[in-house]
Amino acid sequence: MSRLKESYKQEIIPDLMKRCGYNNVMQVPRLDKIVLSIGMGEALKNAKALEAAESDLTTIAGQHPVTTRAKRSIASFRLRTGMPIGLKVTLRKKRMYEFFDKLVNAVLPRMREFQGVPQNSFDGRGNYTLGLKEQTAFPEIDYDKIDKARGVEITIVTTAKTDEEGRNLLELLGVPFSKD
Repeated sequence: MSRLKESYKQEIIPDLMKRCGYNNVMQVPRLDKIVLSIGMGEALKNAKALEAAESDLTTIAGQHPVTTRAKRSIASFRLRTGMPIGLKVTLRKKRMYEFFDKLVNAVLPRMREFQGVPQNSFDGRGNYTLGLKEQTAFPEIDYDKIDKARGVEITIVTTAKTDEEGRNLLELLGVPFSKD
């Protein structure tokens, strides 16, 4: 079992039960899944860009991504229904905990001028979305081998019912929120 999951079971669950007044262990919010995605507007003109991003996302997540396709046509973007416009990968269980541990302890501290992640990126249901400007923040990406810096969006889906519950869970799991 991963170090983070062990810590969650031993320390975080009792702390959250005390802090939020839960009666049952099953009421305590937990991580459900983590979704990593890359939007690729450039994939319309450059098919090689999709392959490069796919290899980067596979390296970061340790799992093969799925191609996302346009749901509707938009003439001004020269976009037709079904065209590939991005990639996403969903991590669950062991891979999710390993990725979360790597994100909090290796990736976020490596970012330049890092002051913490914004507190206002919750969706109203306890899920948190974080955008990174480039994939080079991940230690397994070799800066010399990438063709272009691409943004990666990381959505942390929890079983929390409110943003406050989600924030409490993520704080105890080690997410460094900014002070403002």
